[in-house]
Amino acid sequence: MSPNPALSWNAAPPAPQRPVVTLGEPEGYDEHVRARPIGARVRGRTVAATACVVLGLGLIGGAATGSWLIGDSGETGARGAFATAGSLWHSVPVDQLFPPTVRGDGAGPGGADRVWTRIAVAPDSGCADAFDPLLRKALAPVGCRRLLRATYTDATRSHVTTVGLLFTKADATGMRSLEARFEDEALGRRPDLMPRPYAAKGTLAAGFGDEQRASWTVSVLTDAPVVVYAVSGWADARVVDDPQSAAEAMRSGVTTAVGQAGLGHEAKGLADRVERGLRKSVTSSSERPS
Repeated sequence: MSPNPALSWNAAPPAPQRPVVTLGEPEGYDEHVRARPIGARVRGRTVAATACVVLGLGLIGGAATGSWLIGDSGETGARGAFATAGSLWHSVPVDQLFPPTVRGDGAGPGGADRVWTRIAVAPDSGCADAFDPLLRKALAPVGCRRLLRATYTDATRSHVTTVGLLFTKADATGMRSLEARFEDEALGRRPDLMPRPYAAKGTLAAGFGDEQRASWTVSVLTDAPVVVYAVSGWADARVVDDPQSAAEAMRSGVTTAVGQAGLGHEAKGLADRVERGLRKSVTSSSERPS
């Protein structure tokens, strides 16, 4: 600690101090014209003001504590919405999660509009045969509570796309961890982690198998225990040797057959709109009185 200059041997002697003169306290007058010290009046007002401040702080603190005790906060609302989303697979009609017709305004290449028509809905199931082994391993940390899938075709009936909603067993921390891994390791762009399609017999998608997968997208939600994905291909059951993720197939200037056919837009556009519908269902269910 540095020495105090005032205590140094070389410090100058202190300046002589002026005498202190104490004056008597001025007087005022009360309502009976009796002399009264002004200081008393000031002290009274100070005490009253202090009491008001203390009372106000007490009321504010009590209100804040009450709000915390009843859980009136955005964090509590988010936890409630997360829990609500996890139960939608058995409480929301299939037509609400997978509408018979989905409009995709501006969802096609160059901002073209798209319209998809549902041609098949898979029975709700587990995840045993829904994913390739590597993708199943990547999703294992969040578990599988239920899997819902539907397959659509575009207005020209040239393409088929399966969209899926994987309801997991994970909490918010688990979903954030999975999302971070998909982002950091670019798992959503690896062809060996493509989701499998739902090829319903007797429909336009009957020949939509693993070898027909052309483009795909996987979205790990962090505000709901759900993974949304879609995988697209041609409706004529042609084999695809070089599939591309939707992010790659939608790049400007892409020259691949998958990109030029707009199959990346098919997967991404349909997945995004099913995800929006899911969020709307979560909001409606959360606001519904119990």
